[in-house]
Amino acid sequence: MAVTESLITTYTESDALGLAKLVHQGEVTPLELVEAAITCIERLNPELNAVVHKLYDIGREAAASVDHNAPFAGVPFLLKELISLWKGAPLTNSSRYLKDMIAPVDSETTKRIKRAGLILVGKSNSPENGWSISTEPKLYGITKNPWKEGISAGGSSGGTAAAVAARIVPIGEASDGAGSIRIPASCCGIVGLKPSRGRVTLAPVGDYWYGGACFLCCSRTVRDTAAYLDAVAGALPGDPYTPPTPDLSWLELLAQEPRKLRVGFTVTPSNGTPIDAQVKKAVLATVRTLEGLGHIVEEHDMVFDTTVAWKAYTDMIFVQAASSLNDLSSIVGRPVTPDDVEPITWAIIERGRSISGTTHSKDIEQIRLLGRELTNDLLPYDIFITPTLTQLPRPSGYYDMSETDIERYNDKWTDSVFAFPFNITGQPAISLPLGWSDDGIPIGVQLVGRYGDEATVLQVSAQLEQEMAWKDRRPLVTSIACTSQVG
Repeated sequence: MAVTESLITTYTESDALGLAKLVHQGEVTPLELVEAAITCIERLNPELNAVVHKLYDIGREAAASVDHNAPFAGVPFLLKELISLWKGAPLTNSSRYLKDMIAPVDSETTKRIKRAGLILVGKSNSPENGWSISTEPKLYGITKNPWKEGISAGGSSGGTAAAVAARIVPIGEASDGAGSIRIPASCCGIVGLKPSRGRVTLAPVGDYWYGGACFLCCSRTVRDTAAYLDAVAGALPGDPYTPPTPDLSWLELLAQEPRKLRVGFTVTPSNGTPIDAQVKKAVLATVRTLEGLGHIVEEHDMVFDTTVAWKAYTDMIFVQAASSLNDLSSIVGRPVTPDDVEPITWAIIERGRSISGTTHSKDIEQIRLLGRELTNDLLPYDIFITPTLTQLPRPSGYYDMSETDIERYNDKWTDSVFAFPFNITGQPAISLPLGWSDDGIPIGVQLVGRYGDEATVLQVSAQLEQEMAWKDRRPLVTSIACTSQVG
């Protein structure tokens, strides 16, 4: 099917709901949108390396049978190459150990994604097992940031974030265990919401990182994120965490102006790590905007022992990582070896195996207590604002998974000192592209809500989207590649 220049322009300038509306009105077909996505992948991916599996046949086949009345009818979509099951698609976790794995079934969330009308066209790059806040796996190579050569696209959802920022797709799957939705959203200048603990079922998995890991999406607009949350949210009977659900949909609630809110903010990392002046400037500009909208704003530095929390949280995760890879040996047919994984992954496995059951239990208890302490510290605020990252995106190679020293590797995660605490508390947190460096690099600002209150987070995000609009900003790479050589 020939793809016209007009269609490519419409495709790259529309958000996901905008494209679905065109399908609802009969102005474009799902197959046309799939072909537009394929064209953009072929043009842009050689430079970005955001898409590691091209699943065009799956997309074209699905386009023929998609429900034209579904909320995201015919919208091209990427699934992150980490954990999520899409029957017939690769499931490698970006690891040599799993390089031949194919998902045998759909996960519950994938079933919901399909019912929403989203069409899979590929899988996006991720670091091995999601264990980096940059996307540079040895198996698939570095995902490049579409805004500037040589800087990180973030991780672990860096492939999705780069693809969405570059307008390869308007929306794609992302997941977050210590900032992995919000960090790449910040690096790539898009919207990334980590939902409340338990908001989206993990079935067929029972739990993941004791509620610390969540799945949702990256998008370019707040309304797309709200509609995606409507499409995939919901616990199954017996799930361990069940946050409260509003009476209206999140998309409907988005249309309502938030009441006058009490907003807290900080630009002071609790562990004393330095913060970039341009990052601080972006947070303060956001706070002034909200104050101008009539919200009550006050500065408040978080009461949270970051160093103790990070040690307990990562040690807890190491045990689960070791256990998961032990379980996979029955599927792969042999135990994992150092030659199968990147050096830091092997160090994590060995650390996990060395931690006793009693120590693991103590780590979990400590995380729970620290989470409760932080939740209560921020309870006076309807919204709490922080930087997403303390620094601008680091150079590629800064977060090096060939490192063998876990402590040295973990120390570099201090850039995300404001991100991982809210995996521990389970609160919803969103990164919005509300700042830009002097040379045009995106800067994310994080908004945190009370547990179960994505509605207020999204409502305030929509206000900021209106007041501090980012929709017309686009990477030069997209402007050049998606408006030329159209067949």
